[in-house]
Amino acid sequence: MAKTTPGRALREAVADATIAIPGAFNALSARMIEDAGFDAAYLSGAAFSAGELALPDVGLFTLSELTEHTRRIARSVEIPLLVDADTGFGEAVNVERTIRELEAAGAAAIQLEDQRLPKRCGHLSGKSLVSADEMCEKLRAALAARGNPDLVLIARTDARGVEGFSQAVDRAQQYLDAGADWIFPEALVDRDEFERFAEAIEAPLVANMTEFGKSPLLTLDELAELGYAAVLFPVTLLRAAMKGAEAALAMIADQGTQRDLLDVMQTRQELYELLRYDEYEARDRATHVSPGDGASWGFADGSGDSEDER
Repeated sequence: MAKTTPGRALREAVADATIAIPGAFNALSARMIEDAGFDAAYLSGAAFSAGELALPDVGLFTLSELTEHTRRIARSVEIPLLVDADTGFGEAVNVERTIRELEAAGAAAIQLEDQRLPKRCGHLSGKSLVSADEMCEKLRAALAARGNPDLVLIARTDARGVEGFSQAVDRAQQYLDAGADWIFPEALVDRDEFERFAEAIEAPLVANMTEFGKSPLLTLDELAELGYAAVLFPVTLLRAAMKGAEAALAMIADQGTQRDLLDVMQTRQELYELLRYDEYEARDRATHVSPGDGASWGFADGSGDSEDER
């Protein structure tokens, strides 16, 4: 039996139920998402820009940077990875290369949006769009460049905040006709709009439940009832992690110790479990010619020396 591709696994997951897809800002957070039992992870352009490069989400990273980050995350987990490719890094001919590179790096799904560069966060004002015809050209190029038909092509439209709700629906239908598999309506403003969009568009739909934006934070069950296939939490983990880091830095600066933070920290053993240290230790032992060759790492039971983290 042929091995299930990442795209096929993703398609099968949404065929059974509406799935929550948290955003992974690095490989370790992707591993945590997988271990927590989620069906897929999302590589958000905003989280990548901020967490990896300390840049705002205005289209400043390159295809090479995104491809390498995609490769690192995809090979660290077994669950499918959805990748935000922003505007596709150029015109239709550029989109062809974008699709080939990200698919080869392990993406299960690739998302393209209809903003014009310089792009902006989907929940900010001041955006401008390419024409629907230009976006359709990009989607047709993506379809032609796709190496495996299982790869999911997601078309995001930012038209709600620029041209209005009805234009967002109209663009979505055009994008489906051009070859998009799923549709991602960005920045819908209330539950009624989420419902009306789902009634108008017959395709798997992606809902963005990003914090502090224009959309209400509907629950997974609510969005499942409305007919959405996947629900993104793109920057949730990064925001929570950074707030925790901010609190830790403040305590060290104020008290000169982190002792009072130990109860809310990931323990050494928990980190080692996430890193699969026991598997590395087992392979290390298996390569020794004799029991005397090299000392055990001592990681499987959390008994490793403290100096290994310096």
